[in-house]
Amino acid sequence: MSTLPAQPAPSGKSPAPDSAKRILPANPKAAGLVSVAFVALLYLVELVDVLVPGDFDNGGIHARTLSGLDGVIWAPLLHAGWPHLLSNTIPVLVFAFLAMAAGIGQWAMVTATIWIIGGLGVWLTGPSIGATVGASGLAFGWLAYLLVRGIFNRSMGQLVVAVVLLFVWGGMLWGVLPGNPGISWQGHLFGALAGVLAAWIAAKADRSRAAKASPPAPGSLGV
Repeated sequence: MSTLPAQPAPSGKSPAPDSAKRILPANPKAAGLVSVAFVALLYLVELVDVLVPGDFDNGGIHARTLSGLDGVIWAPLLHAGWPHLLSNTIPVLVFAFLAMAAGIGQWAMVTATIWIIGGLGVWLTGPSIGATVGASGLAFGWLAYLLVRGIFNRSMGQLVVAVVLLFVWGGMLWGVLPGNPGISWQGHLFGALAGVLAAWIAAKADRSRAAKASPPAPGSLGV
């Protein structure tokens, strides 16, 4: 065993920024491309649904049926017509972009968590008649993630962004309550809950990664 002397910090170098506390993506061009590409995919799917005989929307989530369980995978890509897709376009673009602040990898984890848990919540509690489709569950999940990440990350900048998002899109949150029978409040509710869970998981992973990467304290013992 030996006692390691404290190592002086390299001169002229500032510490790397904490990616967990970023407000905007480090590479906004790449993040914008990903969010635009995802929305373009939604429009392509809807166009094919219009042009090709058949009913793609029937591939959505059919609650509490084994045959409808695979709809958890397909439902966010499907929409009940152009007005439905148009209403989701701006929230999906904005929230997907902002949710990439910590990188594409973490965004993929957050999105997968919202996608799967939100969809399973709809499958367990949704209406037994018809199929549930639409990307609004993702939008609610990303919004909830953006609203609470600043709390888990202890980031004032992210909390300021959350306040702005609440001011602009706070009315969306009423969609987690039962109301219009043609709107899946279950998708909104479970998407939002999954977004909160994803924010907690991401913050925990970031803290664990930061602890492993931090250098030993001066005077610590090494083997």
